Amino acid sequence: MSLREINRSGEMEVFAQVVDRGGFSAAARSLRMSPSAVSKLVSRLEHRLGARLINRSTRRFQLTPEGTLFYERSVRILADLGEAERGVAANETPSGRLRVNANVPFGVHFLLPSLPKFLDRYPDITVDLTLIDTTVDLIVERTDVAIRTGPLKSSSLLARKLGETRRVIVGAPSYFARHGTPKSPAELERHNRLGLGFVRSVDVWPLVRNGKRIDLPVAGNAQVSNGEALRQLVLNGLGLARLAWYEVAADIKAGRLIPVLENCNPGDTDPVHAVFLGQGGYLPARVRAFLDYLVETVRLAE
Repeated sequence: MSLREINRSGEMEVFAQVVDRGGFSAAARSLRMSPSAVSKLVSRLEHRLGARLINRSTRRFQLTPEGTLFYERSVRILADLGEAERGVAANETPSGRLRVNANVPFGVHFLLPSLPKFLDRYPDITVDLTLIDTTVDLIVERTDVAIRTGPLKSSSLLARKLGETRRVIVGAPSYFARHGTPKSPAELERHNRLGLGFVRSVDVWPLVRNGKRIDLPVAGNAQVSNGEALRQLVLNGLGLARLAWYEVAADIKAGRLIPVLENCNPGDTDPVHAVFLGQGGYLPARVRAFLDYLVETVRLAE
């Protein structure tokens, strides 16, 4: 290997640290270098590439589109090098930081309860978990695995299916005591139908009436940013919501929530996938371990 190739991998490692740590000073501390040395190395890298990678200011650190692309590819190359080195060992152990993104209900009902067992099994892995109901860009957010509910759009992402979940309209006993229990889609129109506030949320409830499907618009006096918050509003008696079965199964069993109009439920289901980047056949051991664990432990069916 030439000195030039060695320098390239070193440049990639320093640049990746700058991005991961969010600045030159933090990267310098991690690498045991001076901030000026790190800054000069990145400047030389930009000069050699003929492109600005980072927009610098005294208060703001921001990657350019070229910087995002170079970071993504650098991380993969460095991971490949690490994988190759670890692969010669007889017993390769999954390790490193695992960045996971999931919608809030899936995170609350599956990931948070099961993470301790996963980390007991793989003590060399560190999990960085983000829970949010909006869809994230895995490259921009530097995410290893994301949980997606609903049909997958065509993309360069790979996916492993974790199962399917049906939806059910539920309300709290206290709500029904005040407003009555709807017995038909027509009666449901007079009830407080709560929903989600972000752009990609579904704003209708599908129902079957006289053998035909109808879409009842969501029309309530409150909207929230995630499914778990919506569940809490329903538990507190504010209104009705249409939620995934796995979100409310325990509440229904305990009598905290009551399903309604099941005879009008169209029986539609949402697939749940774990999506990830895996171009070129490369998949870090930590990602493989997490995907296998999800398939092993997640049970979505009623």
